[in-house]
Amino acid sequence: MPHHADYSVEDSLADLEILDLLTAPEPPSSPELHKKQAYKRRDADLDPLLLAAAASYGHVTRNHYTHDFFPAVGDPRAEGAYDWTKWQPEAPGARKERKPRLKYESRQAPRSQRLKQAELQDKENGSARTATSPLGCADNLPSPSPKSPTTSPAASTSQSLLPPSPELEVKCMARTRVPTPHGPVFLHLYHNNRDNKEHLAIVVDPAQLQEDAPSVAPHIRSRTLDAVWSETETEMDRITRGAYVGRLSKDSQKPSQPPRQRADVPTSDAIPSPLVRIHSECFTGETIGSMRCDCGEQLDEAIRQIAQPITIPSPSDPTHTVTIPGRGAVIYMRQEGRGIGLLSKIRAYNLQDLGHDTVTANLMLGHGADERGYAIAGAIMRDLGLGADGTEGVRLLTNNPDKIQALEKEGIRIVERVPMVPRSWQRRQHSKLGEELVGVHVHEEDERGRGATMIGGGEVYGEDLDKYLRTKVLRMGHMLPLLSDLSDA
Repeated sequence: MPHHADYSVEDSLADLEILDLLTAPEPPSSPELHKKQAYKRRDADLDPLLLAAAASYGHVTRNHYTHDFFPAVGDPRAEGAYDWTKWQPEAPGARKERKPRLKYESRQAPRSQRLKQAELQDKENGSARTATSPLGCADNLPSPSPKSPTTSPAASTSQSLLPPSPELEVKCMARTRVPTPHGPVFLHLYHNNRDNKEHLAIVVDPAQLQEDAPSVAPHIRSRTLDAVWSETETEMDRITRGAYVGRLSKDSQKPSQPPRQRADVPTSDAIPSPLVRIHSECFTGETIGSMRCDCGEQLDEAIRQIAQPITIPSPSDPTHTVTIPGRGAVIYMRQEGRGIGLLSKIRAYNLQDLGHDTVTANLMLGHGADERGYAIAGAIMRDLGLGADGTEGVRLLTNNPDKIQALEKEGIRIVERVPMVPRSWQRRQHSKLGEELVGVHVHEEDERGRGATMIGGGEVYGEDLDKYLRTKVLRMGHMLPLLSDLSDA
């Protein structure tokens, strides 16, 4: 009880009456009370002892209440449960086993269980929570997608209180030559400090294999791969990770020079800018030949178009032409299912079978229509010298206006957009015009053209594909004209 000079005995009695009214097992008997509705017990709604104690004194907390400040209060039927002036301590050795005290239980799951659930979600979406290397993720919370309709103002506020993310860094960890049906390519594997995914760059630049031939255009090479990583690295260290020039063999083992030590080759205006495709991973389309989308076909078609030889005027005689190898790159981003992950993508397929389109299915699963980002892709292009400041611009192979805007925001200079028309649409359009489709293998019943994916040089077709493409055009604004006879497919 408070010990103020102006605190009288009447005040103490009034406090006790309030406490008795709030905590008594039965309301005090009074003729006036019997005439009115009985008082409702407050134990289920409030902690009455805490309320009364705080009102009268202000220093008795829930901790005191639970830890035997008034020992008998755990049993409301005991003497002194609501009037501690009647409570008498038990004699030593005579204490009986008490009934279980009232417990305060949280409806929130244990922290370990919540962290485990968050880790499972991060594993599906590919975001890292711990930094395991200098290029590991420094953020312990995944940033919400700006396009996600489920981001609440509270979540946005909590994200704004986090420290700013470190400046994006990418590093090419390895490079190797890979022969493909469309010619040799250089496969680059990248690490970064934003996620734990290994993004790739498929560089088409076969002129690099001709070490003794004069260069007519700059080679597409990684600055971070060719850089000096340590003072103790050997030539074999550099060659093993792919920092070499020419074609690697038993007789040719020449490490590359750091970027600052090699001479830049001027670019001729007669040589078209490199052709670049930003491609997002698609397991179903690329690996098992799914015809729900045209992703596998797009990957093969992009490599095929980039590898096409280029005819330019001869540097020595402008009246004649020469042919040089095609050049460009496919930036392969590990963003399955437009960034929602393979698990959610498979569930979205089931919703599509129920009649929903791809956009609605993603929204029903709590994702954005498109959760992909292109900052890492832009950083990889800068590392390769594609469209960055001081380098030549690029021709972007895409129908998606969001990719163009996102890359330009990252400082990539795009000089031309090259449309990517599905092969089945090309075939129908040319068949309607009575023309022959040149350079594209069309689907045949018993034979399929050679290509870089499960679809190969063939084409994706069917009702599922047409619905998918119509959704991309009508709901996502892709720059692809619809065929007039699409409904007859």
